[in-house]
Amino acid sequence: MNSKTNIKEPNGKLGILTPGMGAVSTTFMAGVIAANKGLGKPFGSISQMGKIRLGKRTEDRNPDIKDFVPLASMQDMVFGGWDIFYDNAYESALNAGVLEKDLLNSVKNELSEIKPMPAVFDHKFVKNINGENIKKEATKMDMAKALMADIKTFKEENNCDRVVMVWCASTEVYTQISDIHLSIDKFEKALEENHPGIAPSMIYAYAALKSGVPFANGAPNLTVDIPAIIELAKQLNVPIAGKDFKTGQTLMKTILGPGLKTRLIGINGWFSTNILGNRDGEVLDDADSFKTKEVSKLSVLDSILEPEKYPELYKDMYHKVRINYYPPKGDDKESWDNLDIFGWLGYKMQIKVNFLCKDSILAAPVVLDLAVFMDLAQRAGMKGIQEWLSFYFKSPQTKEGLQPIHDIFLQRIKFENTLRHLMGEELINYLGLDYYEED
Repeated sequence: MNSKTNIKEPNGKLGILTPGMGAVSTTFMAGVIAANKGLGKPFGSISQMGKIRLGKRTEDRNPDIKDFVPLASMQDMVFGGWDIFYDNAYESALNAGVLEKDLLNSVKNELSEIKPMPAVFDHKFVKNINGENIKKEATKMDMAKALMADIKTFKEENNCDRVVMVWCASTEVYTQISDIHLSIDKFEKALEENHPGIAPSMIYAYAALKSGVPFANGAPNLTVDIPAIIELAKQLNVPIAGKDFKTGQTLMKTILGPGLKTRLIGINGWFSTNILGNRDGEVLDDADSFKTKEVSKLSVLDSILEPEKYPELYKDMYHKVRINYYPPKGDDKESWDNLDIFGWLGYKMQIKVNFLCKDSILAAPVVLDLAVFMDLAQRAGMKGIQEWLSFYFKSPQTKEGLQPIHDIFLQRIKFENTLRHLMGEELINYLGLDYYEED
């Protein structure tokens, strides 16, 4: 039996702050409020509806995760955020068009009280949208300090015991690590000097960590995936995680890819295209923002299929990803996948997938779970990169020198074993040595 980790109890209120109060964050907020009123259930949320096996199968111990691990209650959550538009959460949710008006009207009072704080915004990093509700401070360090003040005020006004931050804003233009990202000193000097290489999301992450607030990155931006922020997270004992919520097409890839590889079915080509019309689609209509997303989406299959180990099956696979902005679709994203596969003796076959999904409906439970589990990590004294939460990301952040695991089933095993470890339960490896011992 492992020894149980000393985890602080989730007493008091948990504040959840989201940079970005668009379709994803307002769907999440409205959903939690509605579930608390008994108007719906948080389907898709592992923290709220998942179970975990403990011990041997014969013991039949399968508690709810929320009863097994000390997690913050949905009833104790308070919401806030920043956005470049002035719309409150109710108005923003109406504009997003994800949830039905009747449902939104049932939580109108609560959502209307959630008003966005002025956002840190730089048009060079998100070219296809503009807003007026933005901070005007002189330097990026001043903006970081303004965000820290926002966090402090929010925590005090809402009587929060703890706060977490989950990035729900737009995808920024493609950025590569440079010298200013390599250490805390260089990064802070660059903040003071208004260096163009520091993106708004990095300013939010810096402000969060300096405030002792865990930060999860829901977009493919670099953000916390730079040495300076990783170093700061370790130094200040704060958890970080990223990047890019795993929803829609990539979720399907991490389900299908491992299945094909497990049966050693070869793949000649995998063509993926998407059409979507929400704010995310508008942002990704810019080539530089799309490149950030493309790099995130393309990395998944290489990790899963391991072409260097299985060259005859996957070395020459052609992989193409396209995203197309189509306003009439709104949040109802549609993705098409064409897989050209081969099996016994090289005989060719095809798989075609047409996934009509609601992006924000898939993302909302991910935001909830990340907020809850990042808070757990903080209370358990887990600092730095939370690789055990890779399950929720398209491009999981790992420690330097390690390759991310993209196989969703392996990710789930790691996730559950981390929870078992925290609570002093035996880890499960699924060997099932039936000949020698009862499993």
